[in-house]
Amino acid sequence: MTLIKVGNCPCKYNFSDDGKKLNPRRDVPSYPKYTLSQETIEALKKPTFDVWHWEHNEMLSCLEYMYHDLGLVKEFNMNPITLKRWLLGIQENYRSNPFHNFRHCFCVSQMMYGMINLCNLPEKMTLTDMGILMTAAVCHDLDHPGYNNTYQINARTELAVRYNDISPLENHHCAVAFQILSLPECNIFANVELEAYKQIRQAIITLILATDMARHGEILDSFKHKVDSFDFTNEEHVTCLKMVLIKCCDISNEVRPTEVAEPWVDCLLEEYFMQSDREKTEGLPVAPFMDRDKVTKPTAQIGFIKFVLIPMFETVMKLFPQIEEIMVQPLRDSRDHYEELKQIDDAMTEVGHLFSLNITLSFRVGVNSILNSRQLRK
Repeated sequence: MTLIKVGNCPCKYNFSDDGKKLNPRRDVPSYPKYTLSQETIEALKKPTFDVWHWEHNEMLSCLEYMYHDLGLVKEFNMNPITLKRWLLGIQENYRSNPFHNFRHCFCVSQMMYGMINLCNLPEKMTLTDMGILMTAAVCHDLDHPGYNNTYQINARTELAVRYNDISPLENHHCAVAFQILSLPECNIFANVELEAYKQIRQAIITLILATDMARHGEILDSFKHKVDSFDFTNEEHVTCLKMVLIKCCDISNEVRPTEVAEPWVDCLLEEYFMQSDREKTEGLPVAPFMDRDKVTKPTAQIGFIKFVLIPMFETVMKLFPQIEEIMVQPLRDSRDHYEELKQIDDAMTEVGHLFSLNITLSFRVGVNSILNSRQLRK
């Protein structure tokens, strides 16, 4: 398949050429069957799951297990081989970015599976809702180029032009998701009736578009107005909840143990720095939080945890109090951890300034001493 350019970002899909659609490069026989241990099965349901220990094929097997375990294969009458092929197609359409890659996709999907279990969602929502949540999580960053919406819009890339500067990446993720599903061998919803499929498609699009952080305040405010009188029989309420759930899962790394979460910060900063370096080269505006000369790990995380993550998860906690211990408290601990690191950084910076000042003063004293001694010799 020919790569085309989206602005300066290569893109796997040329939407002007309907004849070029991606098939998974590997067929199902080369996708080994892993038997998950009982320990792994139990761990998969928890936010503490260590996502760094798994190869791609193992992650594919875990995702496949989630669809079977939640009853989605039966509910949508999926051909199990089609599910395998679809997952392969998904995996091969995540790029090897530092952060927005297939492991991030797995991370978000595993957290969604964990929240579905922790919040007992199958008792409150339909299996169709579960399928929408899981499928949106799996597809939410398909073919992410590693450069965010701000870059796309400022650089006037093909994606920004195509989607009129309105959530260009999220619209692209949706388009790629449904281009993969349009392949008969990858269509996990092939046996769903047309009207039901239309509703599923629209719901998945709604959730993926909700992951644009530019809409964060709007979506969270809407949920806050509903949460105190939440009604699981109200379709608008349930849609809003699903939007907040995928948002939570998308940015949930800090919910995980420090040894799992912290490497993700390094990955994200690497991707940010790639973008800001490019923006400087191209003469485009650079966000301070992405500038390698201005940001540190603690400064990158503290504000995000305090003002984005904790308020959102605490709002969800009103509806599901059981998440406090296993999801909200780790966020508070992470905030405290990075605030301690910032205090250490600030202290080290102060010591560095004092050290530099002392050297400067010592140098000046030394120079003055030499000059004075020369004067005396004269």
